[in-house]
Amino acid sequence: MGLTLGLRLAQRGHRVRVYEGERRVGGLASADGIGSWKWDRFYHVILLSDTALTGLLGELGLHDRLRWGTTRTGFYTDGRWISLSSALEFLRFPPLNVVDKGRLAATILMASRISDPLPLENVGALEWLQRWSGRRTTERIWAPLLRAKLGDNANAASAAFIWAIIARMYAARRTGLKREMMGYVDGGYDTILPALRRHVERAGVDVVTGAMVTSVRDDGDGASVTIDGGGSASFDSVVLTVSCPTVSRLCPQLARAEHERLGRVVYQGVVCPSWLLSRPLAGFYVTNITDRSVPFTGVIETTALVDRATFGGNTLVYLPRYLTQDDAMWNAPDEQVASEFFDALCRMVPGLTPADIVASRVARARDVLAVSTRRYSSDVMPALETSLPRVFIANSAQIAHGTLNVNETVSLADRQASALHGRFAARVPAAA
Repeated sequence: MGLTLGLRLAQRGHRVRVYEGERRVGGLASADGIGSWKWDRFYHVILLSDTALTGLLGELGLHDRLRWGTTRTGFYTDGRWISLSSALEFLRFPPLNVVDKGRLAATILMASRISDPLPLENVGALEWLQRWSGRRTTERIWAPLLRAKLGDNANAASAAFIWAIIARMYAARRTGLKREMMGYVDGGYDTILPALRRHVERAGVDVVTGAMVTSVRDDGDGASVTIDGGGSASFDSVVLTVSCPTVSRLCPQLARAEHERLGRVVYQGVVCPSWLLSRPLAGFYVTNITDRSVPFTGVIETTALVDRATFGGNTLVYLPRYLTQDDAMWNAPDEQVASEFFDALCRMVPGLTPADIVASRVARARDVLAVSTRRYSSDVMPALETSLPRVFIANSAQIAHGTLNVNETVSLADRQASALHGRFAARVPAAA
């Protein structure tokens, strides 16, 4: 978000500095080592409909490194792996009868044709799904999927949240002749992020890593940024691209009502172990889990898309679990999480044992997804402008009607850069 926003502002003639608290750029998209290889800490995929992201990749000269493939989707329900990757498999899907399947298909089709999701913010997701798909389909399919993604926040999510998921996947299939086409860049985000940083710096942006910002203040004729152990610097304006709790902490000058609004944003976090295994699993890129006895909320078999030769012939698997902020798992050590998750995977996959593990790691992030709750746009979502004339907010909590992914982030950065440029141009004389 910060790099793309800085790039677009620099391309419009502004002098920009980006502060990054970590030693590397990328945030949730950053890569890390696993065994002898390096790949994304969290799982990412590119859809055919992700035009903002693919446009940026073309700008970086990476378009020829994009790889596309047809993937399969599975469900793990009632102790079985079931493929749901074609119209025929949908008709045969055991957990639902013919009427249930008809209502499920009608719900997806109807949602894909909604052009204005704002009214959906006034109704709960589960209530809306039950109205259109029926009780049995909601209980067997939708509710487990929502709880897998949102935990206890499933009851707080608005129908706009589930609409965003349906709309993105339907758009991808519509572009790809009804097949589940997905893509990635050779080398993953360990290829993309260095290329993005080079491109941003060539555009004139000063990127400073390892610089943890501790406060932001509006000084009347400018804004000041204080860095942990590094003094302070003054600017005409500051744009915060961090999460809402961090914005509130960094900017004590904000009005009380603004702090309260920022505090109403409900964030989901994630604990995500990943393994390199010497054998494949079921061959589904995504397996949705409806079995509550499983401690993780999905199986992402990345090498069902990415060539296994990338990892020396091994299989890369992510087992994410999405958590509310008060979930006890935040306090569990990595070793405990990895052991509990892998034991459950062994129960799901006949013949899988710890001897199949080549390498493993555990990634965590607390403020990942801002949940689209009821009346999110009017009562919760932070505005670009704040009560401080020199301080602005541009973060992923402003994705009101979309799912958090890199394409949405790039698209938001493009829009906010355009809006900020207009505000800056109105403030500064053209001659300057």
